Amino acid sequence: MQSASNILILHDLKQNMVQVFHTKEALNRQLLPHRNKHENIGLVPTMGALHTGHISLINAALQVCDVVVVSIFVNPTQFNNSSDLDAYPRSLETDIKLLEKDCSSCIVFAPETSEIYPNGLKTKHFEFGELAAQMEGKYRNGHFDGVGTVLENLFTIVQPDKAFFGEKDYQQLLIVKKLVQLTKQSVEIIGCPINREKNGLAKSSRNKRLTAKEQEEASFIYTSLQQVKHDFGIKNAEDIGKWVEQAFKKHPFLDLEYFEIANAESLLPIGKNGKNSDKKYRAFIAAYANQVRLIDNIALN
Repeated sequence: MQSASNILILHDLKQNMVQVFHTKEALNRQLLPHRNKHENIGLVPTMGALHTGHISLINAALQVCDVVVVSIFVNPTQFNNSSDLDAYPRSLETDIKLLEKDCSSCIVFAPETSEIYPNGLKTKHFEFGELAAQMEGKYRNGHFDGVGTVLENLFTIVQPDKAFFGEKDYQQLLIVKKLVQLTKQSVEIIGCPINREKNGLAKSSRNKRLTAKEQEEASFIYTSLQQVKHDFGIKNAEDIGKWVEQAFKKHPFLDLEYFEIANAESLLPIGKNGKNSDKKYRAFIAAYANQVRLIDNIALN
């Protein structure tokens, strides 16, 4: 008797649409001819609940790669909150329909947990240094070790030439570049601009958990970042930080978790000594809309 996943694969092959693979062996059989022809393989790692931000990453990959693999896997080891993991949206069939509409030439790798973690949910520790000690690292214990573990495994399975990540998770982008240095994997990491809703809210799978009212109110995050960028050239970082904290305290829907202005390369906070004209800086915000955690950032100079 065929499993539902096998039926799904056969259906996709018959329609000559998106091809979906659930095992490493099946994926590698599909990719082997491309490797033998030395074609460029791109990877867009996702946790599903796809949106147009993901589509923009996939399209960026399709422009420079001969074949693009989109992984859809909700990685349990990067969640430090079990309720957040349980609430994370999962919508594989809807994701595939979106890809059939906009990116039908890509390949989907949607593995079970045992395919990625055959020896159980063991997280590897990586020496990411100060990059992992700031912001997300402070508030999400073990998060980046989980990210590093799953990506090292995915890079090993897919063996991509290039992998594409959005700048909304800017700290993660730098962590992934560091991961490749540490593991010596031969994959080029490419960062892509933040994709936003019309109101400025950074597109995220978590937005699907927001009501229409909450989505509109959450645009305040980006509005604040724009104001920070405007003020960065004329005010000191400490005063800007105080303004952000006060602005969020007055907001009826959003609770600020952190605001930081940091060096765009090291992610070290700007500190009381102020900005250095030779350095690039970014502003980072994490905030809650009820139980939904949202992050965003903006280049300041």
